[in-house]
Amino acid sequence: MRNLGSFLLYEVMRPQEIITIKRDGGELLREQIGAFIDGVCDGSWADYQISAMLMAMFTQGLSEVERDELTRAMLYSGDVMDLSDIDLPKVDKHSTGGVGDKTSLVIAPLLAACGVAVPMISGRGLGHTGGTLDKLESIPGYNVDLTTEEFRRIVKTCGFAMSGQTADIAPADKKLYALRDATATVPYIPLIVASIMSKKLAEGLDALVLDVKTGSGAFMQGYDDSVRLAEALVRTGNNAGVRTQALVTDMRQPLGRYVGNAVEVYECVKILRGETLPGSEDTLELSVELTARLLVSAGIAADIDKARELANSKLQNGEALEKFRDNCALQGADASVCDGPEMLLANGLNEYRVTSKTDGFVAEADARSIGEAVVIIGGGRTKAEDNVDHAVGYSCEAKIGDEVKAGDVLGVLYCRKPADAERVSEKLENAYKINVEPPTRSELVKKAI
Repeated sequence: MRNLGSFLLYEVMRPQEIITIKRDGGELLREQIGAFIDGVCDGSWADYQISAMLMAMFTQGLSEVERDELTRAMLYSGDVMDLSDIDLPKVDKHSTGGVGDKTSLVIAPLLAACGVAVPMISGRGLGHTGGTLDKLESIPGYNVDLTTEEFRRIVKTCGFAMSGQTADIAPADKKLYALRDATATVPYIPLIVASIMSKKLAEGLDALVLDVKTGSGAFMQGYDDSVRLAEALVRTGNNAGVRTQALVTDMRQPLGRYVGNAVEVYECVKILRGETLPGSEDTLELSVELTARLLVSAGIAADIDKARELANSKLQNGEALEKFRDNCALQGADASVCDGPEMLLANGLNEYRVTSKTDGFVAEADARSIGEAVVIIGGGRTKAEDNVDHAVGYSCEAKIGDEVKAGDVLGVLYCRKPADAERVSEKLENAYKINVEPPTRSELVKKAI
């Protein structure tokens, strides 16, 4: 509860007075940031005033204290889950988004099999990156629109639930993000941190791991920017009392074998079945590594090596697959996908093969171009209201470092009609670069923070 002095300051200051402080390079107080977020939610601040404040924050900058206070105000603009009746550590993983980035579908059941609860609130794909909710909806019947009570019940029953953000979780973020997008103030780390962490902290977590992508297919393409974002996310999480760490991981090429929706779920179910496909090894490696980090943070494993051993054992003995099966049944899906994941693969799609023109080594497999090609043929969306074709996608037949001969298949596009392939054939051809010499090996995990 605010003291009287803070209350009077909060009541008296008009939006333009608060905007002026930040416009002129001043540091905002908690009450002033609270007044701003309250105004976003109750409509007392006009869109042009909110936009002016965002631009002032973007140009003048936010201190670490301001960033954390903004996150806090956005977090408490809505509901914070109370999962205290679940007598297990509560953990989650968040990715900043990439192409073929599907690890949540392995990590959530794997963590549940290891004895932790995973209340995973996910998003939809936008632009060249995919979304977990779109992937899940390619499983017949899978319901991602859960009420808070349904969500809690499923977490309590099988150890994890995967749902979209409700209107009651960090409602300020939806309005702010739309205006940031319209005013070109999206690419600013403190605002990105507040957006991500206000939603993650609303899950009532004990521990969080962040997968911050870097490379052509990432939101933050530059390595140094990715590290700065990861550091800021970790500091904000720890400052909020949630044990938080981050991995900066490679997104120069798509993660795993497939890019799309149904095909990515197929890839993950095969991993859960212990039948990892060629080209999916990096999906498995990153899933286990992120899981292991959380197991140590949650106190389930004493060190990272024991955590990796535990995670691998739960994949090998089928317990993670059974958690996924239980979750599918609880969220309305056809759980037989666990027995026959081939049911996810559509028949009758047209195939377009991208082939190598020369002998050599794959030096580039540009993730952004491949992701954009899948969006263009219907596998993603450029606007939030766009529909998604869950069946279409792309198979990465060759990865960076692979040796190829002229005529070898680098990738296969699965699309509805030949005209779709014609629209993206040049983009896909240009995504690959073949060199005479093998490229320098790049680590999947570039930095742990």
